[in-house]
Amino acid sequence: MILSTIQYSIDVLQDEARSLVRKGIVSRQQPIYTLCQHIPAREWAYVECELEKCDFLLRDRIGDLIGSEKWEND
Repeated sequence: MILSTIQYSIDVLQDEARSLVRKGIVSRQQPIYTLCQHIPAREWAYVECELEKCDFLLRDRIGDLIGSEKWEND
């Protein structure tokens, strides 16, 4: 059995989501849980914990996850 050493920090999740949006694989309007299709199932629990720590819900939009730093002047 191989244990994952990947750490899913919120920054890593945002970068991954941005990459998937840029490639047109997911849209900013889709819920965050859509990302689970692109993250290994055995690691999704870590992702959920990190999202929860940062006050994101799985039903929130991907745009909410990746858009937060784009509004620095707001």
